[in-house]
Amino acid sequence: MISQTIKPAVQRIDHLQRSLVYMGTNKSSHIINDFPDFFYIHKYRYLNDLHEYISNQSILTLPDVILIETDSKGECFTFIEKLKKNPLWKDLIIVLLATNRNKAWKLKALQLKVHDYYILPFPIEHLIERVNFLIKFKLVKPQISILKDADIIYKFPIGKKLFDIAVSCLVILLVSPILILTALIIKLDSKGPVIYKSKRVGTGYNIFNFYKFRSMYVDADKKLDDLSERNKYVSSTGKTERKAVFVKLGSDPRTTRIGKFIRKTSIDELPQLFNVLRGEMSLVGNRPLPLYEAEMLTSNDWSMRFMGPAGVTGLWQIKSRGAKDVSERERKKFDNFYALKHSFWFDVQILFQTLPVILHKEE
Repeated sequence: MISQTIKPAVQRIDHLQRSLVYMGTNKSSHIINDFPDFFYIHKYRYLNDLHEYISNQSILTLPDVILIETDSKGECFTFIEKLKKNPLWKDLIIVLLATNRNKAWKLKALQLKVHDYYILPFPIEHLIERVNFLIKFKLVKPQISILKDADIIYKFPIGKKLFDIAVSCLVILLVSPILILTALIIKLDSKGPVIYKSKRVGTGYNIFNFYKFRSMYVDADKKLDDLSERNKYVSSTGKTERKAVFVKLGSDPRTTRIGKFIRKTSIDELPQLFNVLRGEMSLVGNRPLPLYEAEMLTSNDWSMRFMGPAGVTGLWQIKSRGAKDVSERERKKFDNFYALKHSFWFDVQILFQTLPVILHKEE
């Protein structure tokens, strides 16, 4: 029986029969039991059987979605590579289900541009909502697949792009002494690289290297799980605590001495101007998210934020930064509004309002 929490999302999708192929063992077989009745499900235990099934399909009878449980030898990745090489199969919606955490496998899935990667256990309704979104999006834009040539989902208007390049070059020139001085102080303050690079998910789920001045000690990311109770977005419903999508720590002990200053003054964000010059971000847009945050945004409503430009600053920053209690729902509302309503003059207004926000930025 489908969970009550996802019925509204399901009802927004037309109820034509959908074809879903599942390949896995008993470890994840319970997942497909909760899918709506309008999904016609084919079950297989071995990759060879799955390959035979797909090989016997015409372009009109190929499945809408393929769910594959990762195997201990990683043979599923070889299988996906073969699918990607076939022009008829390369755009199939593929979702991987992992029975345990494996960073190498997750990286491999990203490299193969698999549509999503779930680690058991997880809320089944998240997967159903995600699958519904992927199918609906593919129906609307059949030439596009999420995480496949994602940069064509959103094209920066030429005026916005020229404005970004001109302003970024001017700001870099003006603040170049600050950039050099900050780099020297960071190098003297603590061990590690001057620039912190992390994988971020931006426009159209495009993944790129995101630049900041390093404000934390080395290996800070590995300590994140131990500090989850400090996350300002953590919320509880009843007795069960819900894992927050976004992460923002109060009094973060991972921050270096100089890091506290450059974060409060937003100097740590200046290297993102080079992301703008590279065309990966805009001056104004929705904040690109770390992979561990983006992978949790599986519903139609959450995914909307990725259909607009990714930016250094944005509507959420000027409306909510400085507020003591900002909910995930409020942030989603701001992000989705900008994705739908952004324009050149709207960007200019946000830029003019950004400086006062920085001057009154909270710790």
